[in-house]
Amino acid sequence: METKKNQTILALAGARAIPPLMIVLYHYSEGHHYTGLQWLDRITTRGYLWVEFFFVLSGFILTHAYAARLPDLLKPRGYLDFLRARLIRLYPLHLFMLLLVLAMVIVLRALAAAGGYVSIFDLPWHQDVSPKGFVLSLLLVQGWNTMDRLTWNGLSWFVSAEFALCLLFPALLWLTAPHKGQTWRGVALVAAGLGGLVLLLMGSRHGLDITFHNGVLRGLGDFTVGMGLAVIFRGVRHQRIPAWTHSVIQALLLLLLVYSVTRTGWSHTFNDIYTVLPIMGLVFALAFDKGFLAEALKTRVFQTVGEWSYAIYLGQTAWLLSLRFLKQRVFPAPDALVLGWRWADIAWWLEPIGLLIACLAWGALLARHVEIPAAAKLRARFGRRLDPKSIPTPS
Repeated sequence: METKKNQTILALAGARAIPPLMIVLYHYSEGHHYTGLQWLDRITTRGYLWVEFFFVLSGFILTHAYAARLPDLLKPRGYLDFLRARLIRLYPLHLFMLLLVLAMVIVLRALAAAGGYVSIFDLPWHQDVSPKGFVLSLLLVQGWNTMDRLTWNGLSWFVSAEFALCLLFPALLWLTAPHKGQTWRGVALVAAGLGGLVLLLMGSRHGLDITFHNGVLRGLGDFTVGMGLAVIFRGVRHQRIPAWTHSVIQALLLLLLVYSVTRTGWSHTFNDIYTVLPIMGLVFALAFDKGFLAEALKTRVFQTVGEWSYAIYLGQTAWLLSLRFLKQRVFPAPDALVLGWRWADIAWWLEPIGLLIACLAWGALLARHVEIPAAAKLRARFGRRLDPKSIPTPS
């Protein structure tokens, strides 16, 4: 819940540290191969489901922060001020990464032409790097069913979907207008959001790994659940609940998450919903800022990495592409012996560990030298009306 000192839900701010790292491991594993250790593979192959945490968290926090400002959001100026505030948060880092990928395309294609080999951007199964995709990415509509595959910084489909949700947010927030004794609205929103996800799963061949096509609908389902949880939270947050009760609930949700990952089969199926449910539940359980897990997430490490979460998530593309280039031109062949070991036998461990370290360091640099300074300058220029100083969301 909001603290009087800094208006930040610290447990949720710290919880942001985990999803981007899980997503990094997922993207590495999907692009390379799995270990053969079933328990580890089932964890990494579900990494894409941590996007659900981001969307739910965004819906929860925006509703929590803006519920009292609904009259302003429903006015033309207020609506534009809100969108400006959200774009200041979303766009600078997105633009930086888009231009960085453009630079990588130019440089790596030039190196390939000079070396007489095929660039990684011209090999099969690479994301689109067309002029159309670039323009759509500039406009933040590349994830609105406008492309037939991921384009440029493929991870920015999330930013595109989040922008669409921001456009819809005032209308959605109207559904949660605070009225005494109407917690049922929150329950209805949670049910509606889950129902939407179930419908998507019924028509999907890839579980909830839905991005450029229907990614906005995926985000809408999650976001609606988050809004509903915020309404329920608003109705119960002042009740006196012992700290141990929060710890028990958090422990049960973690156990359910472990069970769903290890006992519901492989990912990319309808069973994805069973992993998503405890992930969503954790957003609500941590919002009270009490319990053993909440206390752990308040520590400096989680708070710091949580602050970098958006930069880690959006910036990982640079290192995924770099790793693909290194495997093509620098690293040993899979069967080559390195210190008596086959490179293929040790690469899965060395490469993802190095990738995680690189993405953490890169995320820190991007957050400190691009994301935060750019937002500060834009807020100084345009003001921060309808932009609370501390909203712990990944968006």
